Amino acid sequence: MYCSKCGKEMAQGSTCCPGCGVAQTPEIAGQKSTIVAGLLGVLVGEFGIHRFYLGYTTIGIIQIVVTILTLGIGGLWGFIEGILILVGNINKDAQGRPLKD
Repeated sequence: MYCSKCGKEMAQGSTCCPGCGVAQTPEIAGQKSTIVAGLLGVLVGEFGIHRFYLGYTTIGIIQIVVTILTLGIGGLWGFIEGILILVGNINKDAQGRPLKD
């Protein structure tokens, strides 16, 4: 385990860095990445892949259907959501866990 600020190695389970004193927040098990979710939304958002990744399967399926019914124009929905994820406006997964940076 390493400090998120200075990078110094820390003992497992430490809550404070011995080098710089910055409090550390433990990672939540199963926490999803903001970068991965955002890039999935921007690159393949028309298929709702980012929504499946975050655990929102119903919305993911709806995005696929909308994209098909609108002959691809509905893909803008996923693209816009990808940008919203990257800028932090969408910051939780389906279980309410915060996305990690």
